[in-house]
Amino acid sequence: MKCRKIICSMIAALALPALFAVEVDEREVQSAGGIDTVVFRNYVGPQTVINTDQEIRQIGAGLGNSISNSVESSATVGNPARYQIIHCVDPAEKGKLDADILVIGANATVDHIDNVRRILSGYLMAAYGYARRDADTIATFVTVYNAVYRGKLDIFQTKYKKVVSDNLTAEKCGMDLNYENWPGKSQIVIPLADINGGLSTVDTSVISDRQVVKSMQEDEDKNIDTRKDMVAIKEREADSAEAKAQEAQKAATKENEKLAQEQKKQAQADAQAQAARKDANAAQKNAANQEKNAANQQKKADTAQKNADSAKAKAESNPNDQKAQQKAQDSQKAADEAQKKADEAQKAADEAKKDAEAKDSEADQKEAEAAEQQKKTDEQAAKANEASSTATEAQNKADTKRSEAQEERSEIAKDQQELARQEEKNENAPYVVGLKNVDDLGVLSELVKVNANDGSIIKESPVSVIRSRTIYEDNGKYIAIAGVAAGNGTVKLVQLDSDKMEIVKESSETVAETSVLVKDGSSYYCVVKSGSDYVLAKFDGELNNQLKSPVAVKAATPVTVTSKGILVTAANGKPALLKTDDLSQIQ
Repeated sequence: MKCRKIICSMIAALALPALFAVEVDEREVQSAGGIDTVVFRNYVGPQTVINTDQEIRQIGAGLGNSISNSVESSATVGNPARYQIIHCVDPAEKGKLDADILVIGANATVDHIDNVRRILSGYLMAAYGYARRDADTIATFVTVYNAVYRGKLDIFQTKYKKVVSDNLTAEKCGMDLNYENWPGKSQIVIPLADINGGLSTVDTSVISDRQVVKSMQEDEDKNIDTRKDMVAIKEREADSAEAKAQEAQKAATKENEKLAQEQKKQAQADAQAQAARKDANAAQKNAANQEKNAANQQKKADTAQKNADSAKAKAESNPNDQKAQQKAQDSQKAADEAQKKADEAQKAADEAKKDAEAKDSEADQKEAEAAEQQKKTDEQAAKANEASSTATEAQNKADTKRSEAQEERSEIAKDQQELARQEEKNENAPYVVGLKNVDDLGVLSELVKVNANDGSIIKESPVSVIRSRTIYEDNGKYIAIAGVAAGNGTVKLVQLDSDKMEIVKESSETVAETSVLVKDGSSYYCVVKSGSDYVLAKFDGELNNQLKSPVAVKAATPVTVTSKGILVTAANGKPALLKTDDLSQIQ
């Protein structure tokens, strides 16, 4: 993990792990725009209202239930001022992703990344039927993914459909790093690979790309367990896709067999159509020849009749000329014979034409049948191609998921070895425990455990709202003032365990934000709220309140323990000396 500038107030060289309050979860990632440091800052200190895990998940579940019955249609559900889901799907646009967008409204009170993930997990379970563990894993990756690509609208526009990008803005898309900027400024994108895909509904390849995984590797524990869970999901996705590919291949084989049958019918229909057309063309040619012959015969008959008419006219002009009379008779007989041949030729031509028309009609019918069969063949070819494409797509998905899972398993193994080496290195190394600044003003601090040999951070406490730059060790625990008086947060005296360095107990009293914390023996003094005033309070190591001063004090009063009493600044601005036994003012 990349070290931030550390300002430590060393308080013990003890073997103490991390504590709890506002959590700073550091990640360094290399994104499309260069190397960015991703630091989720979450508030986990004392709160005025504490919601249960189930109550938080129910926020997402309520949104998911509204979407589950109509996942194939775009919809917007929820309260835009608090939590809203924009379900963006467009079947008409191909090649890009659908998505769900979780909008955190201006009045939302979520202030910890774990709670955002609980909302997302509840949504995924209700909307798409994910098992809780899978939903938790995907929700974790979704939040990191949205942090990595925060504000990079161009990347979202490239990857997602227009119906998605139309609902995003450069100022809000993705997830800000600071919980204070989540309300009213968050559009968390959940990429959808297949809205009816079960385990593969969310595109796990997108939310676990190299940039996202690299950021997760920068965490103290390298997110080994969560990454293993994602690998397990991808392996199950691969198994499912493999099974679908096998079923699709069987279907493709059947469709190809049907295609072969249709192609056989097609060949027969084409052959019949070609033969019929050949016969029709031959009949047309014969009809044309017969028509030509009939025309020639008619031409001869017309010539013969003309000659007969001429001979008849000559015979009529010379009634006594026997030769002329005989020639006229012979010419008419020849004309009649020629006409008879012409009539017979015309009859043959008419019959040939009729036969050609019949065969042409038959050829048209055969060609129509072949065309209809071609339509069936094309339809079956489309089905066969679609089945083959489905099988190929499923197999490619299986191969991709399997490859990603294997690659990540290899990376996890390397990271585990590195963690083991680091753990071995730190196990016997001398170390110190102290505070480091969280903000530039020094108002908030967190506990760190540092290797005394090389200054490297062994462990960081998730508690980053320790106030007054003061913390005390007490019987293996730490006592401090922690919290932020904003939103759902408040300020309390807290006890941190020495193992996980998390808050294990809080005072009932609300502590002034500007209060100091002073230890005297086994007692602790700080300023607490009492009605509309502030008073000095005394606590034991278990945060039980023992005394409160009758006199009101300044919220930021110094507290000086002396042998004569405890010196504070009263609410009227004057010094006041309080008795140690009951905190009453010494007059």
